Amino acid sequence: MTDANPPASLREELGAPADPEFELELPEGWARHDVAAETEQRMLQAAKRRLMEAHRPDLYAQLKAQLEESFAAMRKLEAVAHFGPEPGAPDWAFLPASLIATIRTPQPDVSLQQEMAQRIREGATALHDDKRFIRYERETDRMIGTDAAKQRTVVYLTPIPGSKQARALQLTLVITRGAEFPADDPALVTMLRLFDACVATLRWAR
Repeated sequence: MTDANPPASLREELGAPADPEFELELPEGWARHDVAAETEQRMLQAAKRRLMEAHRPDLYAQLKAQLEESFAAMRKLEAVAHFGPEPGAPDWAFLPASLIATIRTPQPDVSLQQEMAQRIREGATALHDDKRFIRYERETDRMIGTDAAKQRTVVYLTPIPGSKQARALQLTLVITRGAEFPADDPALVTMLRLFDACVATLRWAR
């Protein structure tokens, strides 16, 4: 299990109660990470070592650009955590997937409860019949370097206890695959089931 324990926010500095921590079971070899610059550099160094050991230093520039873009995006979203392989994880733990945690607040004139209800009308469903969560997904085309790819994004939303439906934890899963692989590719289906199962284990600290 891993604990999500974000740093003090402006809300806390103003005297608002901190959001409760949560626990989440992850794929073997995965861990929780923050979005600090030190973490980014540590991940870059680990990636560089792996590529050198695999005799593929030519891939480092591309991976570095992708990782820097990912960290910049997470900071812009004010992510409280992201989840991925831990240092020294085995090769099979390096999935073409990312999972980040952010805090969702209501839009002006639309409560969080109303937004979640609208998502359900648009096709969102409960996660494994657990009505604490709603789950919805989308698929988009993108380019990775010169290669065409497909990106499946799955969003899981659950209200934060004690927030009176004013704040929600959002877990966003992104899985990337080659454009030649169909939407029902067995590897993709397996990863979707794996992360659905992981998110379903979420428990809030009392």
